[in-house]
Amino acid sequence: MQELSPGLAGRRILLGVTGGIAAYKAAEVIRKLRGAGAEVRVAMTRSATAFITPLTLQALSGYAVHGQLLDPASEAAMGHIELGRWPDLFLIAPATADFIARLAQGRADDLLAASCLVSRAPLVLAPAMNQHMWDHPATQANVRLLMTRGVDVWGPDTGTQACGDVGPGRLLEPAELARRVIQRLERGPLSGVRVLVTAGPTREALDPVRFIGNRSSGKMGYAVAAAARDAGAEVTLVSGPVALSPPAGIECLAVETAAEMYAAVMARVGAADVLIATAAVADYRPTAVSPQKIKKSAAQLSLQLERTADILGTVAALPAGPFTVGFAAETSEPERHAREKLERKGLDLVCANRVGVPGLGFESEHNALSVLWKGGHAALARAPKPALARELIALIAERYDARQRTA
Repeated sequence: MQELSPGLAGRRILLGVTGGIAAYKAAEVIRKLRGAGAEVRVAMTRSATAFITPLTLQALSGYAVHGQLLDPASEAAMGHIELGRWPDLFLIAPATADFIARLAQGRADDLLAASCLVSRAPLVLAPAMNQHMWDHPATQANVRLLMTRGVDVWGPDTGTQACGDVGPGRLLEPAELARRVIQRLERGPLSGVRVLVTAGPTREALDPVRFIGNRSSGKMGYAVAAAARDAGAEVTLVSGPVALSPPAGIECLAVETAAEMYAAVMARVGAADVLIATAAVADYRPTAVSPQKIKKSAAQLSLQLERTADILGTVAALPAGPFTVGFAAETSEPERHAREKLERKGLDLVCANRVGVPGLGFESEHNALSVLWKGGHAALARAPKPALARELIALIAERYDARQRTA
């Protein structure tokens, strides 16, 4: 098999090995990563040592293998914390169903799990298990939860398994894992670019217990922020109230109202090269907020609303503003409405998505986008939001680069 080019020179990879039969492939993963120029260190769970010895992985990596959480020799210097802070990328291969479950629960009952909680490096899981374990609703729920927290999942592959079953659950081949690591850590299309992302809904208070809001979960915006980070950008995320953990390696600013989001964006947009406005910002807010809970009395209640500040339009109108990307969530004729928004606000790019369709848009794990710009368009087919975000970021990088060349 052809060796990989040295695309990882100077990069640091922490390889976590958990207790499955595929643990023997960790040896070849190390060889491939080192062959590409990476510095590799290894942390193992206790059960992993039943499948491959620490001495083998030490010989291949060139470093002592980490395994004990309460090792006096290393914990005097808070060894698990230092280990978690060391890598540029944290790869768990293989990742068993048990380890995935413990990670989803936030457990820190061994060195590898504790290091995952400490680390702010991109975390990648390469699952390997029996096909029925992989397909079990508990495993799938754990994987989805971890993905919402910014964890990447590579695989599993499909094929014959050690138990004789045939199906999904095989560890990706070491060469493929190394190729993906190289792709992830190579200089990305947005390297050196400062990206500001808005995400989630805003809430406009009626009284101390009620607000006007919308159904945005923030999932698309958080996926876009993570994809921009993976493309090499320096990312700041301004987020409305969501039930999501900020992606690792990204500055996240929490806001609640449209006015707070406007202030946060305007305070930072001067340092941004690109603004990607995925947030579903309220167009209107109550003109007056009751200091006390509004009691149920009259048969009808009238509310007077006023317009909120137009964040996207304000940024697009700046004399030397950033490359500006908007979103248009529409229930009908999304492309027509998005094209109007593109032209009316003077945007560089607008992404139209249909909402109100089961399985797409707000509160869904999937989405589909029509991306429009002056003189062109692209259709991004239905996909999980993290995958769709990567496609979108690649397109944004292409269009941003084209503008830079003609500026």
